[in-house]
Parts: sequence; C-alpha cells; structure tokens
Amino acid sequence: MTIIYISLGSNLNDPIYQIKSTLIELDKIPQTKRIITSRFYITQPYGFKNQPNFINIAVEMDTKLSPESFLHFVKIIESKKGRVRNKERWGPRNIDIDIMLFGNLIINTDCLTIPHYDMVNRNFMLLPLTQIAPNITLPNNGKLIKSILDKLDISTIRILNL
Repeated sequence: MTIIYISLGSNLNDPIYQIKSTLIELDKIPQTKRIITSRFYITQPYGFKNQPNFINIAVEMDTKLSPESFLHFVKIIESKKGRVRNKERWGPRNIDIDIMLFGNLIINTDCLTIPHYDMVNRNFMLLPLTQIAPNITLPNNGKLIKSILDKLDISTIRILNL
C-alpha cells in the first residue's frame, strides 16, 4: 500500500455538494481507502480571478494502485462530475482533483507530474495538506510542507464550518 495525498476543489454548482459527492466516488476506487479528510476551506481563485471562490480540501488515501491507474480513476470521476478540460487554465469548475503526492515517488511524464508541479505556490493545497499531514516533506527536495506554507499568504483563507 502507498500513502497518497490529493487535493479537491470546486467553485460551481454547489461546491460543498460537489466535494462531498466526489469523496463518495473516491471511496469506490478499488484497492484504495480514504484515511483522513481535511476540513473544508474557502479560498480565492488562483490565476483567473473573476470567478466565484473555491471550496478546497486535502485527502490522505492508501492505495495498491499504480499512479497511472489511480489517475485513470480520477479522470473518470472528474468526467462524471462534468469536468471539461479546455485551453483556459484555472477557470471555474465543478470539480478538480489533483494528485499532490504519491508515496515518495517523483514522476514527470506527459500525463503526470508528482509532486504536483505547482503545489509549493498554492496555499489552497498546502493549508489543508498541513492540517492532515503537518510533518510531511517533499520527496524531490526534502522540504517540510509546513515551512513552505509559512512563506505563503493564507490571510484570505477561511475554514468552512460544516
């Protein structure tokens, strides 16, 4: 089994519902078990600013799947939830599922980059991640996630009490 960390985000069509229903779908992935789910965070859009705020969470899972197989299931879930990938990056979406870390693997292929290529700049990924795994380090540089987050502005992020 391999411990993995994923990030979920939504800002369309009842984002809380989108996240909760995606968690149910993630629980159906074979040979995979959800371990810990972070609190829900309200975050400002990244990149394209003229859109609704996001709801973001981080999830720790344990899987026997390969990174490519897990990614296949993620793409199916995103598609079922109405995710359309187009040239516009960072736009509004029903659901976005990103694999942040997959054990200690470092992967850089056309379809998969682990650790997530830009997670060190994304407070909306790192804050939920540090809530569930405060002492985790990046396998590619050994840096503590918490120390990376300390350098980012988290003043606009709010916890959503459900």
